[in-house]
This record gives sequence, C-alpha cells and structure tokens, in this order.
Amino acid sequence: MSDYPPIVALELGTTKARCVVAEIRDDDHLMILGVGECESRGIRKSEVINLDTAISCVKIAIDNAEESANAILKEVYLMASGGSIQSLVNRGSIPIMSDDHEIIREDINHVIQTARNLSLSDERQILHSICQHFYVDDQKGITNPEGMEGYKLSVDMLIIHGLVGRLRNLVRAARSASVEVVNIAYGGLCAALATLTPEDKHSGCMVIDLGGGTTDFIAYADNAIATAGSLAIGGDHVTNDISSGLRISSATAEKLKIEAGSAVVNLPQRMNKLPIPDDPGSSARVVRYGDLHTIIHARMEELFQLVRGQVKQKDLLHRLGSGIILTGGGANLTGVTELGEKVFGLPCRVGRPRDVSGFTSVINMPDYAAPLGLLRFAARDVKSHASAPGIRGWIKGLLGFRSAS
Repeated sequence: MSDYPPIVALELGTTKARCVVAEIRDDDHLMILGVGECESRGIRKSEVINLDTAISCVKIAIDNAEESANAILKEVYLMASGGSIQSLVNRGSIPIMSDDHEIIREDINHVIQTARNLSLSDERQILHSICQHFYVDDQKGITNPEGMEGYKLSVDMLIIHGLVGRLRNLVRAARSASVEVVNIAYGGLCAALATLTPEDKHSGCMVIDLGGGTTDFIAYADNAIATAGSLAIGGDHVTNDISSGLRISSATAEKLKIEAGSAVVNLPQRMNKLPIPDDPGSSARVVRYGDLHTIIHARMEELFQLVRGQVKQKDLLHRLGSGIILTGGGANLTGVTELGEKVFGLPCRVGRPRDVSGFTSVINMPDYAAPLGLLRFAARDVKSHASAPGIRGWIKGLLGFRSAS
C-alpha cells in the first residue's frame, strides 16, 4: 500500500482527452491504476474552443478512468500545451552584504525570488520558473554557490508562461466536470519527466512531443533546461495536407497516414499502388505510395526545421550530446526518427516512459509519455507538499476567484 493518495493526470489534447490514475510507490515508481479516454470535442490545438462540448468530453474521460481504477476522482493535475506557451530566461542579481562576503542559503533564496519576480503583461501567467545556473561575480557555470565568497550573486531562471484566458478555459472545463485542478504543468516538461535519464540531461538532449494539434519541445544543456516552447502545428496538419493533396476526406486521410504513412519516401515502394478506402459517394481509386509519403515528408520536415531554427537561434544544437527524443502520437509515424536525424544532424530515438508499470498497452506507447510525465510531476508535487495552499491559491487566482476573508 502507498502512503499517498492516488494522483490523476488530465490531458485535453487535440485528438484525445486522456485521464490517467496512478499510485505512488515508495521507490518513486508509479503504478497505473486506471485510464480513461475520449475523442476530443470542443478542443483544438490543445485549447478550448467550445466549453460545453469540451466539458462533456472531459466527463467521459474521467468517468472511464473512474470505472477503470474503481475510484472516485476529485482532484486532477492538468496539462497545458499549445502555441501560446512561451519561455524566456530572466537573470536576477543581488549584492552579498555580509562582512566576509560568504554566500549563505538566505542569499540563494533571495536571488531566486528576485529572478522569479518577472513583470509579464496581465494576459500572461507563469507556469514554471526553473533555475538554470548561478553566477558569482559573473563567473559562469556555478551549480551550488553556497559557501563560496563573492560580491554579487546572480541566477538565470527559465520562465515558462502562457495566456491566462486559455489556461482559465482549460481549468473551467475540468472544474465543470466536477473535479478540482490542483496544479498545471507544461506538456513538454511532462514528456521529458517521463522519458529522460540523468545521463540524457547531463549530456544534453531535446524532447519533441509530436501531438495531434501541437508540438512541444524542451531542451537540456549542461544538466539544466535551456529552452522550451510550443508550436500550433501537429498531426492534424499532416492529415489536412493528405486530404487536400489526394482529394479525400479527412477521415480517410487520417486512416492512410496511420496505416501506410511514412515521414521519408520509401524508394523501393514509391511506385506501388495504394488503394484508397471508399469514401461515401466516391468511387474506389488508388494512389502511389510515393505521393502519400512525399506529402507527409514535406510537412514533417517543415515542422522539424521550425523547431531546429528555434534551438539553433539559442546556440544549443552542438550541446545536445544525447540527441533528439520523440514522444507523442507522431512518434509512431514510420521513418520519423530517420527524418529527425537528417534535419537535426543528431541521433534520434522514440522516447518510452520510465519507472512505470501497469496497463502495458499504455505505458509502452509514446502517445502517453506526456500524461505519464504529468503523473511524475504530480508525485513530486505531492511529496514536497507544494500542492498545499500556495498552489491552490494561484489556481484560484487564475480563475479570478477571491478567497473569503
């Protein structure tokens, strides 16, 4: 038996709403107790576009998870993704005022708080503030300055933030389904928590979570998170391209992508004929595999180039010794790691969740990396008691509630 209550992850994705219930074991292992899914409705690009239909979708996912786990769910951790998620690095600095100029724990706490006190526009909300590296008198690469001597202490803080309105709508959809939101976490960070080893973080790597409507990415360098971001581009763009290019319905295009798609053109197969499943009112016909693969390749290469451009701009590519790790439903696409290696010039692999058991059909799928990573985030939150009044307070503040006094 666990000393902790079950934890619940809720993802409102473009293609699926997913609810996963887990138990925290003493060795930090997670045991999956139940899973619930629902085809997404009222959600596009991981953002709510129709609150009523989104609520009904969330209710189905939660109900299915309750039945699967044989439990009543009252609290959830919620995932945030979408093109509105951005990151920046803010540096905070303080003088060391003691007579001997020795840096103590209070100085470290002070400089961290200074770096976190970033003034954003009213429409944006900080999701995460993550320490990168300290500086003592501008000396770089200090991992722990406590006990050192200096006149100035600085720290670089990675700030991940999103649009308040869009975060509020996600929270409202969950709360209207009769669960309370304990905390919110960025999807890219969740995917990394699920799949990366300490060696990956030390060597440097980038996780790219290929979702149905969005792509999240997060890069580690020098054992710290160096950058993170999200693009409003995902598997639905590939499906739309196939539908338009081959003049078939979206449903048929999605089926072709899953069953016969490839991110690289299969040269021996390119001239072979591929039967197109019958669309209502359309006669049966065939296309060439090469045409299908060329359409998919073009969109996926563009997506990878966009991510590469953002990471290259921050001079990080040469610091990703462990290469690229792909998660999300898009990681199931044939040839996607081969294309990733070509675009980034780095090793590329599919990421699998670590230290999780139960529901084998789920834990071995890259589709579930982000929600399983959200459970890892929740477990840390529970163990550190960070989900107590402070977190609940900012969630209430996010919704515009005022506490009674």
